[in-house]
Amino acid sequence: MKSRDFCCPVGARRGLSGMTLIELLITIGLAGIVLAMVSTLYIFSLRSFGAMNNYAEMDAKTRLALDSMIKELRQASQVIAFQTNGATRWLKLTNANEGATITYTWDSSAGTLICQKTGLPIHTNLTGCDNWNFSFFMRVPNTNGTFYSAGNNPAISKLINMTWTCSRTNILRKINTESIMTAQVVLRNQQQ
Repeated sequence: MKSRDFCCPVGARRGLSGMTLIELLITIGLAGIVLAMVSTLYIFSLRSFGAMNNYAEMDAKTRLALDSMIKELRQASQVIAFQTNGATRWLKLTNANEGATITYTWDSSAGTLICQKTGLPIHTNLTGCDNWNFSFFMRVPNTNGTFYSAGNNPAISKLINMTWTCSRTNILRKINTESIMTAQVVLRNQQQ
């Protein structure tokens, strides 16, 4: 007899043996499935929290920009000039009470909406702005309360309807993180 046979009984030797190849493969497979589920949940959570952060930040910046623009537009006395198509759109107004002009410019390539007021430095109202549209309406609404379109005649416009869209990337892609703002602003100081 060999010396190994005397030190360990047969049943004890069986308990000391390592895992079989099949047991090892099953363990690795189950661990891989669990790891894949945890990774998927982590990425999903990361995207969700990123989207919520983007929504909150865009909403705050959009509201701040809108408040600033409404204040300036309401004090304006007349629309001087505008451009509603192309890669760069702009709207120029005058404020007769202050003797100032205000120009809002949207640049599609930079994705910015900026404000330039006479005597003040240029101020960026929005970043990540994908689109900015505006149209003009006349002073007096019809019997339903709907304003008549002023077309391309800024001299008779009393109301400006603006819409813009902003978006952000969410984990390297622009998905589901978008903010759309629409506002109608009446030029209170216009004399018509």
